Amino acid sequence: MRVGVLAVGRLRASPERSLVEDYLSRAAKAGRGMGLTGFDVTEIDDRKGGGRDGEAALLLKALPDTAALVALDERGRTLDSPGFASEIAGLRDRGAGGVFFAIGGADGHGAALLERADLLLSFGAMVWPHMLARVMLTEQIYRATQILAGTPYHRV
Repeated sequence: MRVGVLAVGRLRASPERSLVEDYLSRAAKAGRGMGLTGFDVTEIDDRKGGGRDGEAALLLKALPDTAALVALDERGRTLDSPGFASEIAGLRDRGAGGVFFAIGGADGHGAALLERADLLLSFGAMVWPHMLARVMLTEQIYRATQILAGTPYHRV
């Protein structure tokens, strides 16, 4: 099952970009044996200024038809790391074509994307800068591979 991140905006060369690339590279290596592939970021740049609805349309256009969609949203469910890993494993085991995590622009997601989402996921009540949300998400994706593999990376 393909795992991907759909994000509004471009992350320039920075420490955050290095962390995202590192976590996704680690996840790709760990995920192979568990039927998890892809582990990439698709950046969406809405230069036409379509706002939330325009961004939502572009994000949905980049989403494969058979993939599950998880939208990061401050009003979403909070999960612990094992619960997050369980969600990914459950989608894989049910035969989803992929799972894609959508990170919206500064104003959040448009209604069409929120309606299409299979899960709204929150990293807590605080709002995080876009670049940190990417780092936190990709670390949790990597952590999920480690939890599913039974490694000691995740300690309780």
